Amino acid sequence: MPASEELGFLRVAVAAPELRVADVAFNARATAEALHVLATDGVRLAVFPELGLTGYTCADLFYQPSLRLAAAKAARELAVTAHELGMIAFVGLPVEAAGRLYNCAAILAEGRVWGLTPKTYLPNSGEYYEQRWFSPASTLTTDQADVAGHWAWISSRHILGVRGKHPFALGVEICEDLWAVEPPSGKLALAGATVLVNLSASNELLGKADYRRDLVKQQSARCLAAYLYAGAGPGESSTDLVFSGHGVIAENGVVLAETERFSFKTRAGIADIDLERLTIERLKNSSFAAVRPASADKPIGEAWIELPAAPAIGRKSGTKLHRPNPPRPFVPDAPVQRAARCEEIFKIQSTGLATRLRHTGSRKVVIGVSGGLDSTLALLVAVRAFDQLGLDHRGILGVTMPGLGTSNRTRVNAEKLIGQIGATLKVIPIEKAVKQHFADIEHDLTTHDITFENSQARERTQILMDLANKHGGLVVGTGDLSEFALGWCTYNGDQLSMYHVNAGVPKTLVRHLIDWCAESVFKGTTSEVLLDIAATPVSPELLPLGKGGKLSQKTEEVVGPYDLHDFFLFHTVRVPSRPAKVLLLAEQAWGKTYNRATIARWLEVFYRRFFANQFKRSAMPDGPKVGSVALSPRGDWRMPSDARPEVWLAELAAATGVRKKTK
Repeated sequence: MPASEELGFLRVAVAAPELRVADVAFNARATAEALHVLATDGVRLAVFPELGLTGYTCADLFYQPSLRLAAAKAARELAVTAHELGMIAFVGLPVEAAGRLYNCAAILAEGRVWGLTPKTYLPNSGEYYEQRWFSPASTLTTDQADVAGHWAWISSRHILGVRGKHPFALGVEICEDLWAVEPPSGKLALAGATVLVNLSASNELLGKADYRRDLVKQQSARCLAAYLYAGAGPGESSTDLVFSGHGVIAENGVVLAETERFSFKTRAGIADIDLERLTIERLKNSSFAAVRPASADKPIGEAWIELPAAPAIGRKSGTKLHRPNPPRPFVPDAPVQRAARCEEIFKIQSTGLATRLRHTGSRKVVIGVSGGLDSTLALLVAVRAFDQLGLDHRGILGVTMPGLGTSNRTRVNAEKLIGQIGATLKVIPIEKAVKQHFADIEHDLTTHDITFENSQARERTQILMDLANKHGGLVVGTGDLSEFALGWCTYNGDQLSMYHVNAGVPKTLVRHLIDWCAESVFKGTTSEVLLDIAATPVSPELLPLGKGGKLSQKTEEVVGPYDLHDFFLFHTVRVPSRPAKVLLLAEQAWGKTYNRATIARWLEVFYRRFFANQFKRSAMPDGPKVGSVALSPRGDWRMPSDARPEVWLAELAAATGVRKKTK
């Protein structure tokens, strides 16, 4: 079994083979050839178009017994082929049952036509005349149909359970069913189907492909399912219509793959759907759990089969996943999308702060500005909030508090930025106060330990809080989501504020927001300062500078790269994934930058720090949720501070082959 399948992934495909109208033998050969090609790519489940064995545009030829018998025989032969290749497949054909003709999807499993699903909604307007030949599923009076001498069940209300390392259930609908007000897939999903397939013959019109794609994407999101849509290709009759072979694979609102349209050659879209993730999404979604399934009133039939073994012979080597796996999951990829997202994030943050200022009646804020990424973003958010409320920027008190490790670069940038935006600058050196504090608690100034660092953070917080009291303002927090996840903040120090505008923004996104502000929001000197801040190494600047005033403390050398930690955070909190799976995904996304051992090392650090620092998150201040991951104890994340990471560390050790001692 492939490693990806062990971890809950299933490779699926939608395909539009080359087709000739009414030439069943040709169509069957093309489908068989497609199955063999897909098998070499490790595909385990394949979906082909509506009435694909005969052609959707056969019209009155559907009445011909010879055509239907040939299609039935072809389906039986293809079932054997699919099973030998370790696959489950779906093909379309016309089937007679109890004196009526049905447009059916044949489920090819266990080497036979395991079952038939008739179409529920038959379009009969415009260019469609399906009711001339076919009857809807609601007219069925039998649950058995003859398929070339073999009896198979026929029903639109069955789901097929598939046993394997990660069991799942299949639900089937056909073309127009998806376009209906109440698609059958909704009830099938509530009854347990996590993989929904649609055999289609939707013709092409200007703009229809976008609409079709959105339908598939939205239905996959609504059903918390994977949705596999296979459309008929251009080999269909062009008497009045043109078909493009549009296939789409979507998972919970995200398009994973699409086929190339308007090709006369066989085209397929392949994707690895995440069965484990779909189950977790349903467990977490209270709306899904609260809906009374239709099966509570009228039973939906269910049967189970085994996922056939995957033969290794002839399969391509390699473990790369066929699915989007962005290395920076919090950062939009496309530049146009990124600009829109950055603007939206900025609006959420600034509106949250503006609302809190209106509620408290405060007209001033106090921000500790270090010249680093986080405090810069908090300062810019405050500017936008003041603009929303029509307040004077001088009410923003930007405080720089140079200490024992402050670099000239960050101090100059902080002071320049505060001046450029028209805020009020206040410089309060803390070195003298901190040294006095060390003397009071009898701490050796040359011992650069956690006491040395945290004393400076708490001194700064005390200054900010006292200034806020003095000026009747609010202390705006600067720390970000990544720092809260890792506990990279001082308890009762920078962990505290009166409103934490960056609490929902991870470090990788903070940098992009600063870049965006430099490129799109601010000009001239302000833009230059912002670009230099974005290029400055991340550091709390709590340890004395090295030779030549160089930083002696860089955060990512201590806790690890934020690129990796944000990736780990997303796949631990947003998509609760097991360590072995997080490791696999991280290798796929970051393998060219970090080797497996390095990724595993920092993943272990992430788990240890994430569990050890929940107590800091349990006391985090108010702040706006920005994306799909948030760690507020009042909102998305509830975790006991006493939880232990041993289960996660043990699985990570097993995945890497390294045995770890636990305390």
